[in-house]
Amino acid sequence: MKGSMRSLRLVSFPFFLAFCFVSGVAAQTTQNSDPDPAKPATMTQLPAVNSQTAPTSFDQVVDRIVEREHFFVAQMRHMHPLVETYIQNMKSDKELGAVPVGDHYFLGRLDMSNGTDDRTFSGRPGFGRRMLDSLTSVYALHFLPLGFAQMVMMDDDFQKRYYTLTFVRREFLGETRCLVIDVQPKDSAGKGRFLGRIWVEDQDYNIVRFNGTYSPHASTSFYLHFDSWRLNMRPGVWLPAYVYSEESDMKYRMTQGLHFKAQTRLWGYDIKNLGRNDEFTSIQVDAPQTVKDQSETGQDATPVEAERMWQRQAEDNAVERLQKIGLLAPSGDVDKVLTTVVNNLIVTNNLDIQPDVRARVLLTAPLESFTIGHTIVVSRGLLDVLPDEASLAMVLARELAHIALGHQLDTRYAFNDRMFFADEDTFSNFTFRRSRADEDEADKRALELLASSPYKDKLGNAGLFLKALQDRAPDLKNLIRARLGDGMVSGKTLRMSALLNSAPQLDERKKDQIAALPLGGRIKVDPWTSQASLAKAKPVALLSAREKMPFEVTPMFPYITRISTGGSEKVAAVPAAPAPEAK
Repeated sequence: MKGSMRSLRLVSFPFFLAFCFVSGVAAQTTQNSDPDPAKPATMTQLPAVNSQTAPTSFDQVVDRIVEREHFFVAQMRHMHPLVETYIQNMKSDKELGAVPVGDHYFLGRLDMSNGTDDRTFSGRPGFGRRMLDSLTSVYALHFLPLGFAQMVMMDDDFQKRYYTLTFVRREFLGETRCLVIDVQPKDSAGKGRFLGRIWVEDQDYNIVRFNGTYSPHASTSFYLHFDSWRLNMRPGVWLPAYVYSEESDMKYRMTQGLHFKAQTRLWGYDIKNLGRNDEFTSIQVDAPQTVKDQSETGQDATPVEAERMWQRQAEDNAVERLQKIGLLAPSGDVDKVLTTVVNNLIVTNNLDIQPDVRARVLLTAPLESFTIGHTIVVSRGLLDVLPDEASLAMVLARELAHIALGHQLDTRYAFNDRMFFADEDTFSNFTFRRSRADEDEADKRALELLASSPYKDKLGNAGLFLKALQDRAPDLKNLIRARLGDGMVSGKTLRMSALLNSAPQLDERKKDQIAALPLGGRIKVDPWTSQASLAKAKPVALLSAREKMPFEVTPMFPYITRISTGGSEKVAAVPAAPAPEAK
């Protein structure tokens, strides 16, 4: 341990740091706790599920947990998921409990393979590094994205000799039965050890959740509290998916307190399989004389058709590159929902658009939508907070208007060599923003589309959403700010502002007026495949206006399931009266 940072390297998308906090774990991985999967003879790897004899004592259970955690650390050194952290600074409110007054955002790729590093994905070269180097005052409070990402790791040198473990009870997380164990570092364990509670699934003894902090604090830094969750993404493989962090009473600078809430999400573990290289093995090669043109006319494209095909090629190249990086979800059920609303707008307005309009989900939290040619893209965060279908129709109508007006994609993307750039250069190579004139024209056309749509009598809700967005925009600049396209708020300009006239007065203290939803409630992302789907949750009656939480970060409680190996599985036996402490 000895006060060093964990062996994590973050390759970062843009840093948006107002201030940073040193929350990283002080840890140093030993050679014995860093097994190499490429060398089976030296790796402490467990055999297949349930092939070992079930432990007969709590001490043996702890041995199995330690063994699986070492295997987890070895796995993570070969994983490179995207990691996104969104932080909201909070202040107390007598009626609403707490409301956000500022925010910070970070998006990067987690890399634990070789030390600590960070590179800015966009913006001014070296901006992130200069910002961190300049914030060196011992009295400065720092939010370091690396610190939040480290919360996926309980302890990269988890050993029995460092901890006292106490069995608490059995408990189900979702449909997965777990052992609940309290974990306390011993006095001789060193700094930066985990202090809190772990949940361990009772078949292979993987840690699936850990809740607490790191201890003890160094004299010049602090450790944050967090609740970290892992999901079963492949048989026997549990990997980090969500981290929630919160502080409400941490003191710094003698009299100032730290009050914030933060969500960290990880996805894109299987990003390499989003490519097309493996499809080559399934291509059927026919004899040359049997290959025929299957088109109805078998003729060259006309100039108009050629132009459309060229536009579509630029569109497909950009969409494919964003999906390959892991920013765009693969086509799925959410796309179908968006396309249904788009088609409602097209049919009722008698639009004839060629080629067809498509819809996709951007997997990031900032609220934005844009078009890539005839592909409408809406961010996960924006889909989360929209209160109803009419509000969704407002967002989609604005993007459909760009398409109907012929606002085209820059066809430089049709040249494939322009797709050959590093992931960290994405935001400097792609931009789908429109001119002010195009935006104004699209707003006007979108209002016309909505006026002739099935949503024309429900636009008061959409206007109410815009009022809430306008109200929160000054405090949530990083959530409102678009990265690739255009946001609903740009500077002091609110898009579709004419809808404000049809909306009722915004009253955050009115319990039954839902202007916007919290983040994370509607779209669920599979961390392994990056597939987006609609979350399965029953509506909940609100008890007070405090529970509305528009645009706010909330804790995360995923429904934990275990992926079956396909064979008969037996639940491992656990002693009914485990020893109170593992020596």
